Amino acid sequence: MKFEGVFTALVTPFNSDGSLDEAALRDHVEAQIAGGVAGLVPMGTTGESATLSHEEHVHAIGVVVDQAKKRVPVIAGTGSNATQEAIDMSRRAVELGADATLQVAPYYNKPGQEGFYAHFSAVADAVEVPHILYNIPGRCAQNVEAETILRLAKHPNIAGIKEASGSLAQIMRIISESPEDFSVLSGDDAWAFPFVALGGQGVVSVASNVIPDRLSRMIAKGLAGDMAEARNEHYALLDFFGALFVETNPVPVKYALAVQGKMRESYRLPLVPLKPESRKVVEKAMKKLGL
Repeated sequence: MKFEGVFTALVTPFNSDGSLDEAALRDHVEAQIAGGVAGLVPMGTTGESATLSHEEHVHAIGVVVDQAKKRVPVIAGTGSNATQEAIDMSRRAVELGADATLQVAPYYNKPGQEGFYAHFSAVADAVEVPHILYNIPGRCAQNVEAETILRLAKHPNIAGIKEASGSLAQIMRIISESPEDFSVLSGDDAWAFPFVALGGQGVVSVASNVIPDRLSRMIAKGLAGDMAEARNEHYALLDFFGALFVETNPVPVKYALAVQGKMRESYRLPLVPLKPESRKVVEKAMKKLGL
């Protein structure tokens, strides 16, 4: 399976008491598919996965799989800093019908490069579906180096990477030296167009929660070689990308969806609602796009 296009890192809607709002999640899945995204990624950072119990985690993935009904692939966030836990959660997601998994680099325990290689290889060996690696040193405290990623790209069950190192040299090396069937996806909306221009395959997006159609159109233009149109759209959306990170993700994007009436502005601690000045930043960027 080749992963190409826009894959939405889904937010998780909560009720006012903090429980999972299943109806809003199902509606959100429908809106994403109608907006033309290539796939759905539940239970990543944007889904507040760190504050859900394992049972809630699995339940949310099951809801997304059930609602998607194989119309688009579901890449379940099942990574962990404990290798056996990542394996167990991945197996449960696959049993529910997930098409692939997203495996974040182990966080907090700060493994070295051999530790990263052994961890990701163990998950890929144990669970026979495509796995997308996720490199985000800003949250995990360690960078998975290009050399390690290229070693892992040879594994038959490792299909790609969500790359958020912010290192242009690393990004270019991975794109240029990885196998043809290995997907290199941006982990940051502001880098999505540059990734595609350099030969990458798309983005795992936060912004597509709000603008799935525009993100999908931008990436489709870039993949088709229409770089001028894709670049114009990139610059038109750049302020909005920035506004969604005015505070810690996913607080701004969930606020934007709440402004649109698509879900409650409900988070789980330690995340709290946006400050008043940050609300104005998000609202201004939304108004600029006619949202």
